[in-house]
Formats: sequence, C-alpha cells, structure tokens
Amino acid sequence: MGVILIAEDQTLVRKGIRMMIETHSDYTVIEAATGVEAIKQFQSQSIDVVLMDIRMPQMTGLEATKRIREQDPSSKIIMLTTFADDEYAIEALKYGAVGYLLKDANEDRLIDAIQGAQTGQVVIDGEVAASVMPKLLEREPSRVPAKELAQLSAKEVEILRLIGEGKSNREISEEMFLSIGTIKNNVSYLLTKLDLRDRTQLAIFALKNSIF
Repeated sequence: MGVILIAEDQTLVRKGIRMMIETHSDYTVIEAATGVEAIKQFQSQSIDVVLMDIRMPQMTGLEATKRIREQDPSSKIIMLTTFADDEYAIEALKYGAVGYLLKDANEDRLIDAIQGAQTGQVVIDGEVAASVMPKLLEREPSRVPAKELAQLSAKEVEILRLIGEGKSNREISEEMFLSIGTIKNNVSYLLTKLDLRDRTQLAIFALKNSIF
C-alpha cells in the first residue's frame, strides 16, 4: 500500500501510532524522532505519506514540513498533534501540509486520512475545520473571480467544485465518468490557469468564490 514515515519525538506515542497503522493496514512504517531526522529519512527513501508532529527537538514539524515541501512539492504530509489550535493548522496548510489531525484520532480515522492524502484529499480534523476554513478564506488575497472563472471550461469548473467538497481524484473520476489520468491533468490545468500552488488553494478558491 505504501510507506509511511512517523516523525514524533515521544517514543511511546510514536510506537503506538506505528502499531495502530501496522495492525489495521498493510503499510510499511518507518520512524523519525526529530524534524532533522524526518528530512533525512525522506531524502533517503521513497515515502508516500509523512505523519509529522508539530513540536520536536532540533527542528519543529512545521519547519521540517516546509523544507520537505521545498524539496518535493508533491510530498504528502499530515500534521499529527495534540494541539487543536487554529493557528498551527493554518501555518501547517500554508507550508504545504495536506492534513491536520489530532493524536486522539482512532485507527479508522487515521488510516482514512493516510489514504485520503495519497489520493490528493485535504484532511482537517473536525474539531478545528469549522474555525480554520473561514480564517483561511479571510487571509486569501482578494481576487477577480469572474475573469479567472471565464477561462475555465465547464468540466474544469465541475472538477473545481468537487475539489472544494474535499473529494479525491478517484472520487471525482467516478462521479464524472472520466479516467483518473484525465482528472489529474485537469487539476494541473486549474493550478496553472488560476495561478495557485496546490490542491489546498484550489479548495479555498472554490469555497471563497461559492463554487458549490
């Protein structure tokens, strides 16, 4: 199914998360105890999803996330933390994380989040999502949506709408009866046409401009 890197400085927590994943899935799990070690592990092997703690010695999880994303913009990083803090979540998403989960998530939620990250979903814990999304919308610069939307095809607008609903490429392909490859290509076109960085910004753009 893939390789998961757990970056967490507390040994008991790290081992517990590893046991949860290995017991309930077929993922291969590797570990890092610091942000610096997480970067080295990411550079040395193929990692599908990183579960990154926010507070770690030597380097914070936020800084490690930023550096990994700079090296590999396609990397999938989920912040896994005890802090239900809006600002942490906003910073994590700004740095390119694809998710923000609390450490008390059960095994089903954790595995679903990992699988969602692999397929391009943005995963935010329900406890913080309701307050985080409005703040993200407030921080986005003002746009002229009519001009930007005018350059999109009907198919691209529909894909943008479904991204705003948090659906994965596979879910979009099934709903629109198109191949996953076609959806991926159209997501790339959307990023280019709208001058956006990643799928998170596409989702925010869709929400801000009431594309639903």
